[in-house]
Amino acid sequence: MVWGPLIAGYLFLAGAAAGAYLTAALVERLDPEARAMRFAGRILGLALLGIGLVMLMIDAEAGLKNPLRFIYLVMNPESVMTLGVYFICVFMAVDFITCVLEFLKKPVPGALTIVGSVFAFAVAAYTGFLLGVVNDYPLWNNSVLPILFVASALTAGLAAVSLVGMFAERAAFEKMALLKQIHIGLAVLEGVALFVLCAIVYSNSVEGAMAVSSMLTGSYAGLFWVGIVAVGLVAPLAIAVAELKSENASESGFGLALGAAGEVGALAGSFCLRLIVVLAAVPLILV
Repeated sequence: MVWGPLIAGYLFLAGAAAGAYLTAALVERLDPEARAMRFAGRILGLALLGIGLVMLMIDAEAGLKNPLRFIYLVMNPESVMTLGVYFICVFMAVDFITCVLEFLKKPVPGALTIVGSVFAFAVAAYTGFLLGVVNDYPLWNNSVLPILFVASALTAGLAAVSLVGMFAERAAFEKMALLKQIHIGLAVLEGVALFVLCAIVYSNSVEGAMAVSSMLTGSYAGLFWVGIVAVGLVAPLAIAVAELKSENASESGFGLALGAAGEVGALAGSFCLRLIVVLAAVPLILV
């Protein structure tokens, strides 16, 4: 195994961090008065990515046993990993400045938000391309995985900020129907991308077919069908559609709990997706 669960955790946290920041930028445009959601998205962007980086550093394969690898990493601009380091550094610096301004209740310049959003999206995309640098794994080295991971990252960030909105700024959150619409669109995109990924990888090589089979019917089938499909995609999608159709869906305690369960499910599914993609991959040359 090239990478393990710690890397899956890092990919999830980095993607969720980027998604949370982008959600905060959208919330700012939809309702400038929704400060709790906006601040939460920016704080989550900084905190989640920071935790993810710690997980990356304590993973043996990430260079803890050989610190010089980190120095070599930043000196190779042709590497996807090096570009990722650049993206992360700029994003975290911008997010930190933004959080300080938010804490001091100072206005955040629009240009700073734009720069942060660009690099947040770059971080989300980088998490999708990172696995692809290992060419010998068909499940990783394909053009669909980055699309799937970006959509999943946006979903995770949106879910995290939505949870804050449900409990801290419920009235403002309920007015933002666009957030639920985006949730639905991302869930559909994830489902389509996941189907296409499995179809392409399964048909391209024997090892790819083995990896997909282990996800669909093998040792990882439970994680795939329950964790990703049922909990991470179908349930949040159904709840979001129901909430859009009923304006009073979340006014009751049950409706609020159901909505929160949908967001938690989306977060769990996002993590399960990365975990299964990392664990189920089979190399082209089996030893």
